[in-house]
Amino acid sequence: MITLSLLGIIVIQVSWIRNAAILKKEQMEQRFLSVGESIRDQMVRRQAPPIRYKMGGTKLTTGDNRILLDKFEFSNIPVNISDRFTTDEVRSMIDSLLHKQKLDTKFEFGITGRSPFSNEHIIKMQSSKFGPTFEAAFNDTTDYYVQQTPLVNSAEDINDQTEVLYIVVPNNSTALLHWLSWVIAGCVLFTFIIVTAFALTIRTLLNQKKLSEIKSDFINNMTHELKTPLATISLAIDAIGNQKVIENPEKILQFSGIIKEENKRMNKQVESILQSALLEKNEIGLNLQVIDAHAIIQHSVDNLQLQLASKDGRVELRLDAINPIIKADDVHFSNVIFNLLDNAIKYSKQRLEVVISTYNTRKSLVITVSDNGIGMSRDTVSRIFEKFYRAHTGNVHNVKGFGLGLSYVKAIVDAHKGKIKVDSALGKGSKFTMEFPQE
Repeated sequence: MITLSLLGIIVIQVSWIRNAAILKKEQMEQRFLSVGESIRDQMVRRQAPPIRYKMGGTKLTTGDNRILLDKFEFSNIPVNISDRFTTDEVRSMIDSLLHKQKLDTKFEFGITGRSPFSNEHIIKMQSSKFGPTFEAAFNDTTDYYVQQTPLVNSAEDINDQTEVLYIVVPNNSTALLHWLSWVIAGCVLFTFIIVTAFALTIRTLLNQKKLSEIKSDFINNMTHELKTPLATISLAIDAIGNQKVIENPEKILQFSGIIKEENKRMNKQVESILQSALLEKNEIGLNLQVIDAHAIIQHSVDNLQLQLASKDGRVELRLDAINPIIKADDVHFSNVIFNLLDNAIKYSKQRLEVVISTYNTRKSLVITVSDNGIGMSRDTVSRIFEKFYRAHTGNVHNVKGFGLGLSYVKAIVDAHKGKIKVDSALGKGSKFTMEFPQE
């Protein structure tokens, strides 16, 4: 509905601008017509200069001398209107009236009438480029506008002797756009704002939907992850309270060990959530010191031997870096290696093979962790470092976790001013490449 409403608003605005343009064009033509009428009125009202002509003679007698005095009469001889003005006067008059009507544009003009020596119509007055401009306007009416004004007081006075004033102006759409520029600019601006707001609203809704799904998924996973050790602890405590177990110290030690391990598991899960909160606030405290990356990698692999054995897996170390020394936080760096290996074990089938390799570039240490696991789709690869995101593995989520491991890895690598990227394909495994700067 919002999309249809937005499209409707855009269509209405386009229609309104088109109608406004037509109206403005008609107004401009009306102003040109008004200019022609004003010029006609000024030219017609202007009278011809009085001309003296001889009517006859009268003889006066004074004594014996005779003096012949000629008698002159002064009258207005009808002359053509074009004869009363110069070309510059007409040009100045037209220019002044166009400016008054806010129609500043180039123009050419001419006055036609009947020749006194023949019955042909001729051009009695014209501007310098009137001839070719008038011809072009006659051939192409879309590029020029021609104003034709008979120089008479009223339409009843028009006859074969009537002179006609032609004003030719370019039919320039730029002038029309100038009139409508602020309207068009305003419509475009506000339409852009509406479209942008609409797009942001849709984006926000999609993000909220995505966040809601992630939140629900996270709560379900967290409930399951915390409920399992709590249930185990509860069973162990009930078992210890059994009379037969109380009398067996070995059983008590066994169940106490279970309680301790499950308690550690819960603490680890809570710690991962707290670390996630710190990552979100950018409050990771790094204790930077000089460490040997090869030693930490070897130690992490040794600690995961039991998990590797459960998947009949092995880790091949190709530690070829000549200089494995970097400045890093040994705890967080160990967690990065541990999380990558833990993910490789979780998302794999039997006979897991992991290869960890290192090498040096000119200014950095590069560490790669590759496996032959189930791999990831292109969409999963693009979102793998998002917080709480977990790749589906067929069922809803048949691998335990909160989806915080790789987001933590990315944050730690970034905090060390390093880089990380992932290459993966479904069914072919994954490869993580990390680059840490070396001073």
